[in-house]
Amino acid sequence: MRLLIAEDDRALAMFLTRGMEADGHRVRSVCDGAAAVAAFRDEMPDLTILDLNLPVMDGEQVLAEIRALDPQLPVLILTGRQEVETRIRCLDLGADDLMVKPFSLHELRARCRALLRRKREAKLMLRAGDLEVDRLDHTVRRAGEAISLTNKEFALLEHLMLNRGQCISRVELLDAVWNMEPAQTTNIVDVYVNYLRRKLKDPTPGFLLRTVRGQGYVVPSDAEMHLPVPLLISTQVGHVVSGVVAVPLLQEISELS
Repeated sequence: MRLLIAEDDRALAMFLTRGMEADGHRVRSVCDGAAAVAAFRDEMPDLTILDLNLPVMDGEQVLAEIRALDPQLPVLILTGRQEVETRIRCLDLGADDLMVKPFSLHELRARCRALLRRKREAKLMLRAGDLEVDRLDHTVRRAGEAISLTNKEFALLEHLMLNRGQCISRVELLDAVWNMEPAQTTNIVDVYVNYLRRKLKDPTPGFLLRTVRGQGYVVPSDAEMHLPVPLLISTQVGHVVSGVVAVPLLQEISELS
């Protein structure tokens, strides 16, 4: 799941980030209110953990902005303020839950899980063919068989499944999964796709994970799942003319990895 943490105490933000990443979540952390609103607008995270005492724009203002953007996505407030009026005001502004500092990380993680379970229309279970990805329990099964993935392998598969039917570039995957700027010297995306293919027993060119050469990777939609690989890939890069696959594309497919 994608989480946004808005906390100006950098040590606490790092502590929270590591704790939530340990549960397999992808976390973006910001340290002021304006950055929190911008990050929420860009990413529409599955859950936001929001401190009230933020610089530039305080947490209550951020909460109001977030609720104007989306009234449904869960928001958990963190605050050191003890007065009941503040807590009531936050709940009235649309917060889903509130915890007072100091707090237990174990309890925070449990509350986050509860909020994600209650989230309306949440895509908690992703499916493609006989592959099932449970985003909340962080488990993967293929044909009923459990498959053990590392956090990064799971995050990569999750991102591709969330964008099923779309070709996702290596640049986007580097940013979304590894929080890395694009670099010509890294082939980490290709390496991890190969790890996934081995664990999912989905050898190249892949039934579940398919390469669009020069473009990126795609998990086919239900309608595309049973298309031959050349025809599926041609729909992603626009190389089909009157139902005929162009020869250069066939040459590319033979080099897929």
